[in-house]
Amino acid sequence: MGFVDGDAPAKELIARCVHCGLCLPTCPTFAVLGLEADSPRGRIRLMKTVWDGRMGADSDDFELHSYRCLDCRACETACPSGVEFGKLMEATRSQIELIRHRGALERLIRALAFRELIPHPGRLFAFAWVGHLTRILGGRAVLRLLGRRVELARRLGELLDLLPDRAPRGERLPKRFDARGQVRGRVALFTGCVMRAAFADTNAATARVLARNGIEVLVPERQTCCGALHAHAGERADARALARANIEALERLEVDAFIVNAAGCGANLKEYGWLLKDDPAWRERAEAFAGRVKDATEYLSAVGLAERPGRLDLAVTYDDPCHLIHGQRISAPPRELIQAIPGVRFVELGEASWCCGSAGTYNVTQPELSRQLLHRKIEHVTRTGADVLVSANPGCQMQIAAGLRAASSPIEVMHVIDLLDRSYGGPR
Repeated sequence: MGFVDGDAPAKELIARCVHCGLCLPTCPTFAVLGLEADSPRGRIRLMKTVWDGRMGADSDDFELHSYRCLDCRACETACPSGVEFGKLMEATRSQIELIRHRGALERLIRALAFRELIPHPGRLFAFAWVGHLTRILGGRAVLRLLGRRVELARRLGELLDLLPDRAPRGERLPKRFDARGQVRGRVALFTGCVMRAAFADTNAATARVLARNGIEVLVPERQTCCGALHAHAGERADARALARANIEALERLEVDAFIVNAAGCGANLKEYGWLLKDDPAWRERAEAFAGRVKDATEYLSAVGLAERPGRLDLAVTYDDPCHLIHGQRISAPPRELIQAIPGVRFVELGEASWCCGSAGTYNVTQPELSRQLLHRKIEHVTRTGADVLVSANPGCQMQIAAGLRAASSPIEVMHVIDLLDRSYGGPR
C-alpha cells in the first residue's frame, strides 16, 4: 500500500531533491551507520519509491529508515535546492501511522504519552515528580534489571536517566510581569508542556529578563502543548487539534509577539500555517499566528538589552539546538546575549550544530543511536574546558546533562535565559 490521501508528502517537495549528496556529511545517522537509506537523500528516494507505488508505506524497511531519522533538519541548512525535509519526514511518519497496525503495547504507550500525559501539564508534572522520587530511591537499578525482559521497564529506566538532578518545580507564574523602566514592548509567554513541568524556573527567568529590559509580559492561562512531539511522531491529527486550541486561545491577545524559550516548540509554532494549510477555516489564522512567534533569544537580541547584565566570571560554551539553528535559522542571537554578559569567556563548541541525540523522543525510541550521538557531543563539550554549557531547548539540556553526569563532568548545563537571569541577580 502506497501513500494514502491527506497527509501524503507533497510531490513537489520530493521533486526538489536533485540527489546531489551535499546533505550527506551533515546527517548524523548517515555518519554513524554509513547507509544511504539512512541519509536524507536515501530517505527521499524511499519516499519517491512509495509515491510511485513501487513500495508500500507499510513496508518494514520504510518504517525503519524513516524512524531512524532524527528530524534534526541539518540537511535543510546544507541543501542548495531548498528541500524542506522536516515537512517531508513528518508527513511520511503520519502516513506510516495511518497504515501500520501497531501492537497493543505500542498503541497503549502512544495513547498514554500523546493524549493522556503530554498535553496535560499537571499530569506531566506529577509524572516528573514520581520519576524524580523513583530515581533518588534507587528505582533505576530495578528498572534496569527488569528492562532485560520487559520493554516498558527499559523505556522507563531510560527516561529516568534524563531527569534533572533537582526536583521539578511546577510553580504557577503571575498573569503579568510589569515592564521595568521605559515600556519597550508587550509580549505573551508560551509556557509549553515540558517547560512547565520540569523547567518552570526557566519560564520564570524568561519573564523576569524580559521585564527587566522594558518588556511587559503576559502569561496566558489558556494555552496548551504546541504539538511538536505529536507532529514528529506522526500523530498529525492530535498536532492539528493542539494547534487550533492554541490559536483560538492566544490569537486575540494584543501583543507584539508570542515568546518561546524551547527551540522545538518554537519551530513547530512557526509552522502552524503549514500544519493547517489544508484547512480553509484555519489556514489564514494559523499563518497570522505563526508570524508572531519569536524565540526568546531572537526577540531579546532584536530589541537589545536595556539593562546591562551583571558580571559573571565563567567560561561558557553554547550548543545549538537543531530546531533553533536548522528549524528557525537562529544562530547569532544566543551567542550575542551570552557575550553581552561582562566577565564571560565564550568558548565555541566543536560541532555545536550537530544533534546531541535527544530529538524529541528519539533518545527513548532509538536509544543506541542516541547514545552514540551523545557520546560524540560530550567529547566536544568536555574539550572546551567550560564551566557552563548553555542551550535553548529542554530536551537538549536534559540529554547533555545526563551525558555529563555519566562522564562525571562538573560542567553545569543551563538555558541561555537562565544565564542572563543569573547575571541580573535572579529572582528578587
